[in-house]
Amino acid sequence: MASTRSGSQADLLEDSIPVKKLGDFTTTPRMLFIAVLAIGIGICSTFIAVILLKLIGLFTNLFFYQRWGLNLVSPVGNKLGLLEVLVPVVGALIIGFMARYGSERIRGHGIPEAIESILINGSKVEPKVALLKPIASAISIGSGGPFGAEGPIIMTGGAFGSMVAQFFHLTSVERKTLLVAGAAAGMSATFAAPIASILLAVELLLFEWKPRSLVPVALASVTAAILRHYLLGSGPLFPVPPHSAFIGPVGFLGCVLVGLLAGGAAALLTLMVYGSEDFFHRLPIHWMWWPMLGGLVIGIGGLIFPQALGVGYDTIGALLQGDVSIKIILGVLLVKSIIWSVSLGSGTSGGVLAPLLMVGCALGGIEAMFLPNEGAGFWALISMAAVLGGTIGSPFTAIIFALELTHDFNALIPLVIAVTVAYALIVLLMRRSILTEKISRRGYHLSREYAIDPLELLFVREVMRTDVVALSDSLLLTALPPSVHDELEKQERIQHLFPVLNEEELLVSVVTRHDLQRLIQQERASLEPIGKLITQQPVVAYADEPLRYVINRMATSGYTRLPVVESENSSKLLGIISLSALLKARSHNLEEERRRERPLRLRLFLPRRGQPNTTDVVEEVENVGGEEEQEPGERVHP
Repeated sequence: MASTRSGSQADLLEDSIPVKKLGDFTTTPRMLFIAVLAIGIGICSTFIAVILLKLIGLFTNLFFYQRWGLNLVSPVGNKLGLLEVLVPVVGALIIGFMARYGSERIRGHGIPEAIESILINGSKVEPKVALLKPIASAISIGSGGPFGAEGPIIMTGGAFGSMVAQFFHLTSVERKTLLVAGAAAGMSATFAAPIASILLAVELLLFEWKPRSLVPVALASVTAAILRHYLLGSGPLFPVPPHSAFIGPVGFLGCVLVGLLAGGAAALLTLMVYGSEDFFHRLPIHWMWWPMLGGLVIGIGGLIFPQALGVGYDTIGALLQGDVSIKIILGVLLVKSIIWSVSLGSGTSGGVLAPLLMVGCALGGIEAMFLPNEGAGFWALISMAAVLGGTIGSPFTAIIFALELTHDFNALIPLVIAVTVAYALIVLLMRRSILTEKISRRGYHLSREYAIDPLELLFVREVMRTDVVALSDSLLLTALPPSVHDELEKQERIQHLFPVLNEEELLVSVVTRHDLQRLIQQERASLEPIGKLITQQPVVAYADEPLRYVINRMATSGYTRLPVVESENSSKLLGIISLSALLKARSHNLEEERRRERPLRLRLFLPRRGQPNTTDVVEEVENVGGEEEQEPGERVHP
């Protein structure tokens, strides 16, 4: 710690919160300002979602029926004949040119691009992306692309939220909150699923669970859901026949099987998408032409199975009603899966949620042929959620999404079983989900496990060093006590920082080992007391504050050792805390995760021959941990 370093004590202690003010949350009233902005973004994102849906309807009518119309229609039933193959090719060619000469950011699912903007670009999205992304997605889906509108809507709503945030003086975290608020509002408006939209934001986009971000995002999502009622109508988007509230042990075992099959399907779909992407990367042509080749695959697939084209909401609804033929089910499982994975791997623009819902429903239709009959569309519903939850790696989103799409709340327990099993299988089989693999391929790592920082749970008093040599501010360097000389001469360099105390034994400054040695060598220094030579106000740590605040203060100030005082109102010196002590605290947490022990044991005692059998089982408690040897003043665990 250099004693000559400048800096405002107030700035350096910005993250310091005395123990009397510590609470469950760290949110400030500024959250209310961000929430107001989020509500406005939620309103605008709803209109953006409606506009995108209308654009999809417009391009579908233009491409397949050569007419002007804004209503969502299915490409099934068009009169183009063999020319139908060329429609996706033309649409993909337009998207390739838009990506090449407009913005490459319009390519892809939508959600990975939103994640990348949050992680890498400080939640700043270019305005042209907000304009080009919905147009490209509408052309892609309207020309027969087997995609959902939710990914582009999420990206477009997020881009709008980011643009609004960039007009205000906000931090990167606040911009992230508004970007995610726009994304959640777009999804909520599209599917009438406000709670699932909030959960998707938490599980996939926010990378935290804090009121400062959750409250604005939730308000934006419910605002969009309320406004949707007036613009598009209320849910459910896919009504289903009523199902039994309890399906019995055999039915629950069936849910386990559905979860296992869904987890396998999720892994296969992910491998198909990125296998296709690897194939296109090996082609000796520019990526601008890749979507055109993907469009050709779409056109051929549309000739074989027309229901595979477009968003397919009508097909999802029919599968959930349970009134489709085996031909439709097999067509979705084979043709839809292939053209979706190939075209998505080609780099065109489109979402993943609706195709996953459709494939999951079709898989459930197959499973319904040998599982117990629990009502029309029941297994399609359960499999739909399980495939979605496994593929995107967001189980709570999938469960609530299925409930909000169908309003079949009797299916809650079966949904939890199947989705949890699928999720457990996929996290064991796959390192990344379909939404995060692309980010990983661009050289970035994303962890989706949320946990309390162990440094939040340990206090300074538990790890600080107390056997400290301190100096008096009135002491002359020529009269340093032997203990100080001993410390300076130690090769181990035990103490690097020396606190300076006044007559009341209160901390007034600090001096480093190096600076003290330098001052001793100066002749003029011997004539002045240490208090006049060292005048900088020290950056301190408090005994009753969590270690997280200390490490933040070290990162802000650049110091790796801080004197520890009693409290904010008392400068009584208690010890010194160093970066090495923080690392020991972290290592203690690692030990808790890795060390296995058996505190309780059951021992069976067989009676000896001729003795009465008084006790068959004895419970014995053993202390298997033991005490660990520690350095004096280096206590890590209370």
